[in-house]
Amino acid sequence: MGYMVEGIYHTGDDVTKTLPDGAWERSRSTVRHWIGDTDFPAETDRYHLFVAWNCPWAHRALLTRAIKGLEDITVSYARPNRNDQGWVFDETGAFSDPLLGVRAVHEVYSADPMQYTGRLTVPVLWDKRQGRMVSNESADIVRMLNAAFDGPEIYPTAL
Repeated sequence: MGYMVEGIYHTGDDVTKTLPDGAWERSRSTVRHWIGDTDFPAETDRYHLFVAWNCPWAHRALLTRAIKGLEDITVSYARPNRNDQGWVFDETGAFSDPLLGVRAVHEVYSADPMQYTGRLTVPVLWDKRQGRMVSNESADIVRMLNAAFDGPEIYPTAL
């Protein structure tokens, strides 16, 4: 695994949180923009997801994309196992990144001008027009895709 400090990738687990009982706690997501805000309009062919099939948080973003019929939101699938570079992509094939051409998810975070600090997580929702991250919080991504785009209602407001 790894982490970023001011946009620079570091190997190791220095920012991993472990609870007193030994359980692992996911770090808070800090990239929390919103589709529907002025900077991120709900437009066709504008957004891209960076995911890994075996990440449950990324999986729910993929399920939402499928249920809502949002195939215009393109996807890059990282390999289903991490190494010292974190989530990685192949040069070609099913586990490659056709959007940015990066070899690891940390390069996606580095491509954003914000100079991210924190753990590297998927999913990442990317704005292709601005070349920056919208969100790395899967629950927010699910709510955004539900609210901002047409299709079946999957997140009833009352709940």
